[in-house]
Amino acid sequence: MLSKLNLVAGVHRVLIISTAVVWSLPSVAQERIYRCGNEYTNNATVAKDKGCKLMEGGNITVIQGPSPQAAPRAAVSSAPRSAPRSDSPEQRSRDSDARQILELELRKAEERLAQAQKAYANGQPEKEGIESRNHQRYLDRVAELKAAVSRAEADVNGLRRELARMGGAPVAPPAGPGPAVPAPAGASGSPDPVAK
Repeated sequence: MLSKLNLVAGVHRVLIISTAVVWSLPSVAQERIYRCGNEYTNNATVAKDKGCKLMEGGNITVIQGPSPQAAPRAAVSSAPRSAPRSDSPEQRSRDSDARQILELELRKAEERLAQAQKAYANGQPEKEGIESRNHQRYLDRVAELKAAVSRAEADVNGLRRELARMGGAPVAPPAGPGPAVPAPAGASGSPDPVAK
């Protein structure tokens, strides 16, 4: 019986000693760390020369990040230098085709915008079916219609910017519904025949 107690006491001593060793390992493994602005060092002489502050507390893990690139100019031009922009007839033809495609897309986007604005009805669309009994469903549909109008406006604006970037006059927004307003007399730059 006595030998069993000695064995248990020995096991307890081993557990206590091993626990103490494990708890003391982080303090042994962790050297003194100094902070110098955004840099860290464990070299005491360098820290003293730079006037760094000793970091106290728990363990500090520093992960080295990638170094910044030295030549930002190279990222500016991704096109090869051996291929200058040409004004050949083929290039002008491609540019013209691209402009026609963008103008067609712009017309389609303007039509989608007009449809979305008509469905949105300035935030007061007609209630459909169950929406007269379920107001939240109506509010959800109004929010979806508003988002559709915003997307369509962004599409139209983006296509107009792209057309303006290609050169030439940007496409003016379509005239609103209703009759065109005549220009005031003499606004065209030609003399008014009646005023003589």
